[in-house]
Amino acid sequence: MATAFEGRFTPQEYLARERASLESKSEYVNGHIYAMGGASRAHNLIVFNLARELGVQIRGGPCSASVNDMRVKVPRTEMYTYPDVVVVCGEPQLEDDHFDTLLNPTILIEVLSPSTERYDRGDKWAHFRLIESLQMYVLVAQDQMRVETFTRRGDEWIYAEASGEDGVLNLEPAACSIRLDAIYELVKIGGEGRKSGGAAEEQKA
Repeated sequence: MATAFEGRFTPQEYLARERASLESKSEYVNGHIYAMGGASRAHNLIVFNLARELGVQIRGGPCSASVNDMRVKVPRTEMYTYPDVVVVCGEPQLEDDHFDTLLNPTILIEVLSPSTERYDRGDKWAHFRLIESLQMYVLVAQDQMRVETFTRRGDEWIYAEASGEDGVLNLEPAACSIRLDAIYELVKIGGEGRKSGGAAEEQKA
């Protein structure tokens, strides 16, 4: 996780700074503001591929998706962050009349990197588990074809993973599934780029 700006801030001070900034984004955790760094080409390709496949499958349904710029708040801890992909099924609940902070995500997806993986698996996931609306958390590797999912089943979170070209990411809360070869299209793994992605397959409810 990046180094925090000096001092402690209230959520209101953080939001005022964030909304005034046009060129950078920051997260707010435990009273501290952390500048967000840039992403690699592989990271950006994976996010784009996920958004493309999701967009086709959820079009016309009750779910909608956003990438990179949708700020999410964890109400119980007052954490503010920008997941790589956010899916909300049903009516979005927004914090205030700025309409830029989502309170009720259904699925959160993070693409892992060496600098953020420990945080995404640890402290960030501890915050996300406290979001009452959240039904699934997804971690996507960028150095291998592998995705991990945590799906809410009552009071428990069930872990699963998929890997390899024939693997499939099942996004049950959104009633869709995405082949891993589509997620990793054009991404260089082991020195070679994935030249084509498989068509997304709809999961039957």
